Amino acid sequence: MHGKATGWSARVRNTAWLPRAGAALLFVLMWSLVVRLGDYPPFILPGPEQVAARMWALAASGSLWRHWWATAVEVGLGLSLGVTVGLSLAYPLAHWRLFERMVAPYLVASQAVPIVAVAPLLIIWFGPGLLARVLVSALIAFFPVLIAAIAGFRQVPPEWRELFRSLRATRWQTFWKLEWPAALPVIFGGLKIGATLSVIGAFVGELISADRGIGFLIKQGQGLYDTPLVFGGILLLASQALLLYGMIAALEHRWAQRE
Repeated sequence: MHGKATGWSARVRNTAWLPRAGAALLFVLMWSLVVRLGDYPPFILPGPEQVAARMWALAASGSLWRHWWATAVEVGLGLSLGVTVGLSLAYPLAHWRLFERMVAPYLVASQAVPIVAVAPLLIIWFGPGLLARVLVSALIAFFPVLIAAIAGFRQVPPEWRELFRSLRATRWQTFWKLEWPAALPVIFGGLKIGATLSVIGAFVGELISADRGIGFLIKQGQGLYDTPLVFGGILLLASQALLLYGMIAALEHRWAQRE
């Protein structure tokens, strides 16, 4: 019976991609149908075949992968920095009320200001290079991770903490054996949100100051009324967000299996 159940679950996992593929195909078909029925010119609404042809021409020239990789580096560094800062601040904010009262208003204020207003300042301060765009990406990504981690650390039941105290566990043992595992499911939720937002942050930085990247491609397409290029850039941004989301979801699944 166990072998049959294992075989069935393996078959389900092997066909899990079918609904996603079907949804993607349905989206492309509906997109193509809207373009054909509306008879829109390509500079207003290009069809999927025109966008694919434009992206293929970029890929053949080698520029597509250069721009994709430039944005991927910014997103990866920005997300890593945002996660590091968010997790580092989350633990003291979750446990020390005085520290929370001192720091929380500034953290909330930093998120109330639109990122498009902060990005030019960062570029003025740190120059138009990679660092400024990484900081923009980190700034928008760290807050969801911070809030999720605080909520995760605070949801640990008090009786569990009492149990660890009765066993004379050190603060580090309590954190590593109790608080961190208990908070991790919530932290993964914050990571998924932060990952998608980090792509937006890198894109905003590239729109303001960059000579490469997906944001640069979209800005170039807008200036030339090259709408297929703009659509292709949007799809490239979505591909990076989906890739990051899928990687975090895979890590979450592996952690859940270990538990």
